[in-house]
Amino acid sequence: MPDLSPVSVEASALSVAALSQTAASEAGGIAGASSRVPEAAGRPETIYLDHLASTPCDPEAAALMHRVAVELSGNPSSPHASGQLAARYVERAREQVADAVNALPEEVVFTSGATESNNLAILGVAAAARERDERRRRLLTLGIEHPSVLGPFAALGRRGYEVESVPLQRDGRVDLNALEGMLEGALLLSIQAANNETGTIQPLYEASPMAAERGVLVHSDAAQILGKVLFSVEGANLDFVSLSAHKCYGPKGVGALCIRGGVASAPLAPIVFGGGHENGVRPGTLNTPAIAAFGLAAELATERLEADGLRIGALRDDLEARLIEELGDRVRVNGAIESRLPHATSLTFFDDAGCPLDADALVANLPEFDLSTASACHVGTPEPSHVLRAIGVSQAEAYGTLRVGLGRGNVDADTGRLSARLGEVTRTLQRRNRIKAKAP
Repeated sequence: MPDLSPVSVEASALSVAALSQTAASEAGGIAGASSRVPEAAGRPETIYLDHLASTPCDPEAAALMHRVAVELSGNPSSPHASGQLAARYVERAREQVADAVNALPEEVVFTSGATESNNLAILGVAAAARERDERRRRLLTLGIEHPSVLGPFAALGRRGYEVESVPLQRDGRVDLNALEGMLEGALLLSIQAANNETGTIQPLYEASPMAAERGVLVHSDAAQILGKVLFSVEGANLDFVSLSAHKCYGPKGVGALCIRGGVASAPLAPIVFGGGHENGVRPGTLNTPAIAAFGLAAELATERLEADGLRIGALRDDLEARLIEELGDRVRVNGAIESRLPHATSLTFFDDAGCPLDADALVANLPEFDLSTASACHVGTPEPSHVLRAIGVSQAEAYGTLRVGLGRGNVDADTGRLSARLGEVTRTLQRRNRIKAKAP
Protein backbone atom coordinates (compact mmCIF):
# COMPACT_ATOMS: atom_id res chain seq x y z
CA MET A 1 0.00 0.00 0.00
CA PRO A 2 1.41 3.44 -0.86
CA ASP A 3 2.38 5.73 2.00
CA LEU A 4 -0.10 8.60 2.32
CA SER A 5 1.18 9.66 5.72
CA PRO A 6 2.62 13.13 6.40
CA VAL A 7 6.33 13.75 6.63
CA SER A 8 8.08 14.52 9.91
CA VAL A 9 9.29 18.03 10.74
CA GLU A 10 12.88 16.74 10.64
CA ALA A 11 12.37 15.34 7.17
CA SER A 12 10.75 18.59 6.16
CA ALA A 13 13.79 20.57 7.24
CA LEU A 14 16.05 18.28 5.26
CA SER A 15 13.80 18.55 2.19
CA VAL A 16 13.64 22.33 2.28
CA ALA A 17 17.39 22.57 2.88
CA ALA A 18 18.05 20.24 -0.03
CA LEU A 19 15.79 22.25 -2.31
CA SER A 20 17.48 25.52 -1.34
CA GLN A 21 20.94 24.05 -1.84
CA THR A 22 20.03 22.60 -5.24
CA ALA A 23 18.46 25.86 -6.42
CA ALA A 24 21.44 27.86 -5.22
CA SER A 25 23.93 25.56 -6.96
CA GLU A 26 21.93 25.64 -10.20
CA ALA A 27 21.82 29.43 -10.16
CA GLY A 28 25.47 29.78 -9.26
CA GLY A 29 26.65 27.22 -11.78
CA ILE A 30 25.41 29.11 -14.82
CA ALA A 31 26.90 32.44 -15.76
CA GLY A 32 24.41 35.26 -15.45
CA ALA A 33 21.71 32.98 -14.00
CA SER A 34 21.54 34.45 -10.50
CA SER A 35 18.06 35.82 -11.16
CA ARG A 36 16.62 32.31 -11.41
CA VAL A 37 16.16 32.08 -7.65
CA PRO A 38 15.53 34.70 -4.97
CA GLU A 39 18.63 36.40 -3.67
CA ALA A 40 18.13 35.21 -0.09
CA ALA A 41 16.56 32.03 1.24
CA GLY A 42 15.36 31.41 4.77
CA ARG A 43 13.45 33.52 7.25
CA PRO A 44 13.64 37.32 6.94
CA GLU A 45 15.17 39.30 9.79
CA THR A 46 11.77 40.70 10.74
CA ILE A 47 9.06 39.68 13.17
CA TYR A 48 6.08 38.48 11.15
CA LEU A 49 2.81 39.99 12.41
CA ASP A 50 0.62 39.74 9.30
CA HIS A 51 -1.02 36.33 9.77
CA LEU A 52 -4.39 37.75 8.66
CA ALA A 53 -2.89 38.23 5.20
CA SER A 54 -1.16 34.85 5.05
CA THR A 55 0.27 32.24 7.37
CA PRO A 56 3.60 30.43 6.93
CA CYS A 57 3.19 26.92 5.57
CA ASP A 58 3.35 24.26 8.28
CA PRO A 59 6.64 22.31 7.90
CA GLU A 60 4.83 18.96 7.77
CA ALA A 61 2.44 20.24 5.11
CA ALA A 62 5.34 21.73 3.11
CA ALA A 63 7.24 18.46 3.29
CA LEU A 64 4.22 16.49 2.09
CA MET A 65 3.69 18.93 -0.78
CA HIS A 66 7.32 18.57 -1.80
CA ARG A 67 7.18 14.79 -1.64
CA VAL A 68 4.02 14.57 -3.74
CA ALA A 69 5.35 17.09 -6.27
CA VAL A 70 8.67 15.29 -6.69
CA GLU A 71 7.64 11.65 -6.43
CA LEU A 72 4.19 11.57 -8.03
CA SER A 73 3.72 12.33 -11.73
CA GLY A 74 0.17 11.16 -12.26
CA ASN A 75 -2.84 13.30 -13.07
CA PRO A 76 -5.56 12.38 -10.53
CA SER A 77 -8.05 12.08 -13.40
CA SER A 78 -5.97 9.40 -15.18
CA PRO A 79 -7.00 5.73 -14.86
CA HIS A 80 -3.48 4.27 -14.53
CA ALA A 81 -1.73 3.42 -11.26
CA SER A 82 0.13 6.73 -10.90
CA GLY A 83 -3.04 8.70 -11.58
CA GLN A 84 -5.04 6.68 -9.11
CA LEU A 85 -2.41 7.20 -6.42
CA ALA A 86 -2.67 10.96 -7.02
CA ALA A 87 -6.45 10.64 -6.75
CA ARG A 88 -6.05 8.95 -3.38
CA TYR A 89 -4.04 11.91 -2.10
CA VAL A 90 -6.81 14.24 -3.31
CA GLU A 91 -9.56 12.18 -1.70
CA ARG A 92 -7.65 11.95 1.58
CA ALA A 93 -7.32 15.75 1.58
CA ARG A 94 -11.02 16.06 0.80
CA GLU A 95 -11.78 14.05 3.94
CA GLN A 96 -9.39 16.16 6.04
CA VAL A 97 -10.85 19.48 4.88
CA ALA A 98 -14.40 18.20 5.38
CA ASP A 99 -13.59 17.04 8.92
CA ALA A 100 -12.11 20.46 9.74
CA VAL A 101 -15.43 22.24 9.04
CA ASN A 102 -17.91 19.46 9.89
CA ALA A 103 -18.89 18.79 6.29
CA LEU A 104 -18.97 15.62 4.16
CA PRO A 105 -16.10 14.80 1.77
CA GLU A 106 -18.48 14.75 -1.18
CA GLU A 107 -19.42 18.35 -0.34
CA VAL A 108 -15.85 19.64 -0.85
CA VAL A 109 -14.82 21.06 -4.24
CA PHE A 110 -11.18 22.11 -4.58
CA THR A 111 -10.37 25.51 -6.08
CA SER A 112 -7.39 27.86 -6.32
CA GLY A 113 -8.42 29.65 -3.11
CA ALA A 114 -11.24 31.54 -1.40
CA THR A 115 -11.33 34.21 -4.13
CA GLU A 116 -12.28 31.64 -6.74
CA SER A 117 -14.63 29.90 -4.30
CA ASN A 118 -16.44 33.16 -3.56
CA ASN A 119 -16.84 33.91 -7.25
CA LEU A 120 -18.00 30.38 -8.01
CA ALA A 121 -20.60 30.45 -5.24
CA ILE A 122 -22.03 33.91 -5.98
CA LEU A 123 -21.88 33.91 -9.78
CA GLY A 124 -22.74 30.20 -9.90
CA VAL A 125 -25.93 30.70 -7.89
CA ALA A 126 -26.96 33.53 -10.21
CA ALA A 127 -26.17 31.43 -13.30
CA ALA A 128 -28.22 28.51 -11.99
CA ALA A 129 -31.10 30.86 -11.15
CA ARG A 130 -31.11 32.18 -14.71
CA GLU A 131 -31.15 28.64 -16.10
CA ARG A 132 -34.27 27.75 -14.10
CA ASP A 133 -35.87 31.13 -14.82
CA GLU A 134 -35.80 32.14 -11.16
CA ARG A 135 -37.65 35.42 -10.62
CA ARG A 136 -35.90 36.45 -7.40
CA ARG A 137 -33.27 39.08 -8.21
CA ARG A 138 -32.36 40.45 -4.77
CA LEU A 139 -28.93 39.72 -3.31
CA LEU A 140 -27.81 40.56 0.24
CA THR A 141 -24.33 40.99 1.65
CA LEU A 142 -22.29 43.05 4.14
CA GLY A 143 -20.30 46.18 3.38
CA ILE A 144 -17.27 44.70 5.20
CA GLU A 145 -16.93 41.63 2.99
CA HIS A 146 -13.74 40.72 1.16
CA PRO A 147 -13.35 42.28 -2.33
CA SER A 148 -13.76 38.81 -3.86
CA VAL A 149 -17.32 38.85 -2.49
CA LEU A 150 -18.14 42.50 -3.15
CA GLY A 151 -16.72 42.28 -6.69
CA PRO A 152 -19.06 39.52 -7.96
CA PHE A 153 -22.03 41.24 -6.31
CA ALA A 154 -21.12 44.49 -8.05
CA ALA A 155 -20.86 42.64 -11.37
CA LEU A 156 -24.32 41.12 -10.84
CA GLY A 157 -25.64 44.56 -9.94
CA ARG A 158 -24.52 45.77 -13.35
CA ARG A 159 -26.47 42.88 -14.87
CA GLY A 160 -29.75 43.97 -13.32
CA TYR A 161 -29.73 42.29 -9.92
CA GLU A 162 -30.72 44.29 -6.83
CA VAL A 163 -27.73 44.22 -4.45
CA GLU A 164 -28.42 45.40 -0.92
CA SER A 165 -26.02 45.87 1.99
CA VAL A 166 -27.29 44.64 5.36
CA PRO A 167 -26.80 47.23 8.14
CA LEU A 168 -24.10 46.63 10.72
CA GLN A 169 -23.81 47.46 14.37
CA ARG A 170 -20.99 49.75 15.50
CA ASP A 171 -18.85 46.74 16.42
CA GLY A 172 -19.07 45.38 12.87
CA ARG A 173 -21.51 42.55 13.57
CA VAL A 174 -24.61 42.28 11.41
CA ASP A 175 -27.83 43.85 12.69
CA LEU A 176 -30.02 40.73 12.93
CA ASN A 177 -33.25 42.71 13.25
CA ALA A 178 -32.48 44.62 10.07
CA LEU A 179 -31.47 41.40 8.31
CA GLU A 180 -34.75 39.71 9.23
CA GLY A 181 -36.67 42.50 7.56
CA MET A 182 -34.66 42.22 4.34
CA LEU A 183 -34.77 38.47 3.69
CA GLU A 184 -38.21 38.08 2.12
CA GLY A 185 -37.86 37.56 -1.62
CA ALA A 186 -34.05 37.45 -1.63
CA LEU A 187 -32.14 34.86 -3.64
CA LEU A 188 -28.80 34.81 -1.80
CA LEU A 189 -27.21 36.12 1.39
CA SER A 190 -23.41 36.22 1.63
CA ILE A 191 -22.15 36.78 5.16
CA GLN A 192 -18.53 36.26 6.18
CA ALA A 193 -17.60 34.04 9.11
CA ALA A 194 -14.86 36.38 10.38
CA ASN A 195 -13.45 39.65 9.12
CA ASN A 196 -9.96 39.83 7.63
CA GLU A 197 -9.13 43.20 9.21
CA THR A 198 -10.80 43.40 12.59
CA GLY A 199 -11.23 39.67 13.23
CA THR A 200 -14.91 40.25 14.08
CA ILE A 201 -16.91 37.00 14.07
CA GLN A 202 -20.40 37.21 12.59
CA PRO A 203 -23.46 35.56 14.24
CA LEU A 204 -23.82 32.97 11.47
CA TYR A 205 -25.60 30.48 13.67
CA GLU A 206 -28.41 33.02 14.15
CA ALA A 207 -28.41 34.66 10.71
CA SER A 208 -28.27 31.59 8.48
CA PRO A 209 -31.35 29.78 9.88
CA MET A 210 -33.34 33.02 9.52
CA ALA A 211 -32.47 33.05 5.83
CA ALA A 212 -33.12 29.32 5.36
CA GLU A 213 -36.65 29.69 6.77
CA ARG A 214 -37.42 32.08 3.92
CA GLY A 215 -35.81 29.97 1.21
CA VAL A 216 -32.77 32.24 0.88
CA LEU A 217 -29.49 30.54 0.00
CA VAL A 218 -26.59 31.38 2.33
CA HIS A 219 -22.92 31.66 1.40
CA SER A 220 -20.10 32.38 3.85
CA ASP A 221 -16.52 33.37 3.21
CA ALA A 222 -14.89 31.37 6.01
CA ALA A 223 -11.27 31.78 4.90
CA GLN A 224 -10.21 33.58 8.09
CA ILE A 225 -11.93 31.32 10.61
CA LEU A 226 -10.59 27.94 9.43
CA GLY A 227 -8.29 26.51 12.10
CA LYS A 228 -8.80 29.49 14.43
CA VAL A 229 -12.26 28.91 15.93
CA LEU A 230 -14.49 25.83 15.80
CA PHE A 231 -16.70 26.11 12.74
CA SER A 232 -19.43 23.84 11.35
CA VAL A 233 -20.96 24.00 7.89
CA GLU A 234 -23.75 21.73 9.07
CA GLY A 235 -24.26 23.45 12.41
CA ALA A 236 -24.52 26.90 10.82
CA ASN A 237 -26.92 25.61 8.15
CA LEU A 238 -24.81 27.07 5.32
CA ASP A 239 -25.31 26.24 1.64
CA PHE A 240 -21.86 27.37 0.44
CA VAL A 241 -18.63 27.94 2.38
CA SER A 242 -15.37 29.30 0.93
CA LEU A 243 -12.00 28.22 2.35
CA SER A 244 -8.35 29.03 1.67
CA ALA A 245 -5.31 26.94 2.62
CA HIS A 246 -2.85 29.76 3.20
CA LYS A 247 -4.95 31.16 6.05
CA CYS A 248 -4.53 27.94 8.08
CA TYR A 249 -0.80 27.24 7.61
CA GLY A 250 -1.22 25.58 4.24
CA PRO A 251 0.22 26.57 0.84
CA LYS A 252 -0.94 29.52 -1.24
CA GLY A 253 -2.97 28.98 -4.38
CA VAL A 254 -5.36 26.28 -3.18
CA GLY A 255 -8.71 26.36 -1.42
CA ALA A 256 -12.16 24.83 -1.46
CA LEU A 257 -15.86 25.52 -1.78
CA CYS A 258 -18.06 23.39 0.47
CA ILE A 259 -21.43 22.80 -1.19
CA ARG A 260 -24.01 21.49 1.25
CA GLY A 261 -25.59 18.32 -0.08
CA GLY A 262 -22.99 17.95 -2.84
CA VAL A 263 -22.78 19.28 -6.38
CA ALA A 264 -25.54 17.15 -7.88
CA SER A 265 -28.33 18.71 -5.83
CA ALA A 266 -26.89 22.20 -5.48
CA PRO A 267 -28.51 25.26 -7.12
CA LEU A 268 -25.12 26.11 -8.62
CA ALA A 269 -23.91 26.28 -12.21
CA PRO A 270 -20.26 26.33 -13.34
CA ILE A 271 -18.80 29.67 -14.36
CA VAL A 272 -15.70 28.21 -16.07
CA PHE A 273 -15.86 25.38 -18.58
CA GLY A 274 -13.53 22.57 -19.55
CA GLY A 275 -13.21 18.94 -18.47
CA GLY A 276 -15.51 17.29 -16.00
CA HIS A 277 -13.28 17.78 -12.95
CA GLU A 278 -14.81 18.15 -9.49
CA ASN A 279 -18.15 16.79 -10.65
CA GLY A 280 -18.25 19.29 -13.51
CA VAL A 281 -18.45 22.41 -11.36
CA ARG A 282 -14.75 23.38 -11.35
CA PRO A 283 -12.76 22.27 -14.41
CA GLY A 284 -8.98 22.06 -14.56
CA THR A 285 -6.30 19.56 -13.57
CA LEU A 286 -6.17 19.35 -9.79
CA ASN A 287 -3.07 20.66 -8.02
CA THR A 288 -2.38 17.39 -6.19
CA PRO A 289 0.69 18.51 -4.17
CA ALA A 290 -1.01 21.67 -2.87
CA ILE A 291 -4.30 19.88 -2.21
CA ALA A 292 -2.52 17.17 -0.20
CA ALA A 293 -0.76 19.86 1.83
CA PHE A 294 -4.03 21.74 2.34
CA GLY A 295 -5.66 18.64 3.76
CA LEU A 296 -2.85 18.01 6.21
CA ALA A 297 -2.64 21.69 7.23
CA ALA A 298 -6.38 21.76 7.92
CA GLU A 299 -6.13 18.62 10.04
CA LEU A 300 -3.15 19.93 12.01
CA ALA A 301 -4.77 23.34 12.51
CA THR A 302 -7.90 21.67 13.87
CA GLU A 303 -5.87 19.54 16.26
CA ARG A 304 -4.00 22.62 17.50
CA LEU A 305 -6.99 24.97 17.44
CA GLU A 306 -7.69 25.12 21.17
CA ALA A 307 -4.05 25.34 22.31
CA ASP A 308 -3.12 27.87 19.61
CA GLY A 309 -6.20 29.96 20.35
CA LEU A 310 -5.49 30.18 24.07
CA ARG A 311 -1.80 31.02 23.69
CA ILE A 312 -2.10 33.43 20.77
CA GLY A 313 -5.21 35.06 22.22
CA ALA A 314 -3.27 35.72 25.44
CA LEU A 315 -0.49 37.34 23.39
CA ARG A 316 -3.03 39.57 21.63
CA ASP A 317 -4.71 40.57 24.90
CA ASP A 318 -1.34 41.34 26.48
CA LEU A 319 -0.33 43.50 23.50
CA GLU A 320 -3.54 45.52 23.73
CA ALA A 321 -3.22 45.89 27.51
CA ARG A 322 0.38 47.12 27.19
CA LEU A 323 -0.58 49.66 24.54
CA ILE A 324 -3.56 50.97 26.51
CA GLU A 325 -1.39 51.29 29.62
CA GLU A 326 1.28 53.13 27.62
CA LEU A 327 -0.92 55.29 25.39
CA GLY A 328 -4.28 55.52 27.14
CA ASP A 329 -6.91 57.07 24.91
CA ARG A 330 -4.31 57.60 22.18
CA VAL A 331 -5.01 54.04 21.00
CA ARG A 332 -8.36 52.41 20.20
CA VAL A 333 -9.22 48.78 19.46
CA ASN A 334 -11.73 48.39 16.61
CA GLY A 335 -14.37 45.73 16.10
CA ALA A 336 -16.28 43.35 18.35
CA ILE A 337 -13.98 42.92 21.35
CA GLU A 338 -15.93 39.99 22.78
CA SER A 339 -16.53 38.23 19.46
CA ARG A 340 -13.39 38.10 17.34
CA LEU A 341 -10.62 35.81 16.21
CA PRO A 342 -8.00 35.21 18.92
CA HIS A 343 -5.06 36.32 16.80
CA ALA A 344 -6.47 39.55 15.36
CA THR A 345 -6.47 43.17 16.48
CA SER A 346 -7.20 46.42 14.67
CA LEU A 347 -5.59 49.46 16.33
CA THR A 348 -6.16 53.15 15.62
CA PHE A 349 -3.55 55.60 16.97
CA PHE A 350 -4.04 59.26 17.90
CA ASP A 351 -1.86 62.17 18.98
CA ASP A 352 -2.35 64.22 22.15
CA ALA A 353 -4.92 66.42 20.43
CA GLY A 354 -7.03 63.44 19.38
CA CYS A 355 -5.99 63.60 15.73
CA PRO A 356 -5.26 60.24 14.06
CA LEU A 357 -1.62 59.49 13.36
CA ASP A 358 -0.47 58.33 9.94
CA ALA A 359 -0.41 54.52 9.99
CA ASP A 360 1.84 54.39 6.93
CA ALA A 361 4.36 56.49 8.86
CA LEU A 362 4.05 54.12 11.81
CA VAL A 363 4.82 51.12 9.59
CA ALA A 364 7.71 52.95 7.90
CA ASN A 365 9.26 53.59 11.32
CA LEU A 366 8.87 49.95 12.37
CA PRO A 367 10.94 48.13 9.72
CA GLU A 368 11.75 45.29 12.08
CA PHE A 369 8.10 44.15 11.99
CA ASP A 370 6.00 42.82 9.13
CA LEU A 371 2.80 44.84 9.62
CA SER A 372 0.06 46.15 7.37
CA THR A 373 -2.37 49.03 7.54
CA ALA A 374 -5.30 47.13 5.97
CA SER A 375 -6.16 44.04 3.98
CA ALA A 376 -3.41 42.81 1.67
CA CYS A 377 -6.00 42.96 -1.11
CA HIS A 378 -5.88 46.77 -0.94
CA VAL A 379 -2.13 47.26 -1.13
CA GLY A 380 -1.26 50.07 -3.51
CA THR A 381 -4.72 51.64 -3.44
CA PRO A 382 -5.15 55.18 -2.08
CA GLU A 383 -8.56 54.50 -0.56
CA PRO A 384 -8.95 53.90 3.19
CA SER A 385 -10.13 50.51 4.46
CA HIS A 386 -13.71 49.88 3.32
CA VAL A 387 -14.14 47.63 6.36
CA LEU A 388 -13.40 50.41 8.83
CA ARG A 389 -15.46 52.93 6.90
CA ALA A 390 -18.43 50.51 6.89
CA ILE A 391 -18.41 50.29 10.70
CA GLY A 392 -18.41 54.06 11.14
CA VAL A 393 -14.69 54.82 11.41
CA SER A 394 -13.85 58.18 9.85
CA GLN A 395 -11.57 58.39 6.83
CA ALA A 396 -8.81 60.04 8.88
CA GLU A 397 -9.06 57.35 11.57
CA ALA A 398 -8.99 54.60 8.95
CA TYR A 399 -5.71 56.03 7.66
CA GLY A 400 -4.44 55.88 11.25
CA THR A 401 -5.12 52.18 11.77
CA LEU A 402 -2.78 49.19 11.95
CA ARG A 403 -3.83 45.57 11.56
CA VAL A 404 -1.89 43.06 13.67
CA GLY A 405 -2.25 39.35 12.97
CA LEU A 406 -0.42 37.06 15.41
CA GLY A 407 0.46 33.44 14.75
CA ARG A 408 2.12 30.25 15.90
CA GLY A 409 5.62 31.61 15.50
CA ASN A 410 5.07 34.63 17.75
CA VAL A 411 6.13 34.73 21.40
CA ASP A 412 5.88 37.10 24.36
CA ALA A 413 9.08 38.88 23.36
CA ASP A 414 7.56 39.81 19.97
CA THR A 415 4.50 41.53 21.39
CA GLY A 416 6.53 43.11 24.18
CA ARG A 417 8.94 44.58 21.66
CA LEU A 418 6.13 45.78 19.41
CA SER A 419 4.31 47.56 22.23
CA ALA A 420 7.51 49.28 23.34
CA ARG A 421 8.44 50.36 19.81
CA LEU A 422 4.91 51.57 19.08
CA GLY A 423 5.14 53.73 22.18
CA GLU A 424 8.42 55.23 20.97
CA VAL A 425 7.28 55.78 17.40
CA THR A 426 3.93 57.32 18.30
CA ARG A 427 5.69 59.81 20.57
CA THR A 428 8.06 60.71 17.73
CA LEU A 429 5.19 61.23 15.29
CA GLN A 430 3.34 63.35 17.84
CA ARG A 431 6.35 65.63 18.23
CA ARG A 432 6.51 66.01 14.46
CA ASN A 433 2.80 66.84 14.34
CA ARG A 434 3.26 69.53 16.99
CA ILE A 435 6.18 71.05 15.08
CA LYS A 436 4.15 71.08 11.84
CA ALA A 437 1.20 72.68 13.64
CA LYS A 438 3.39 75.52 14.88
CA ALA A 439 5.04 76.12 11.52
CA PRO A 440 3.94 79.37 9.77
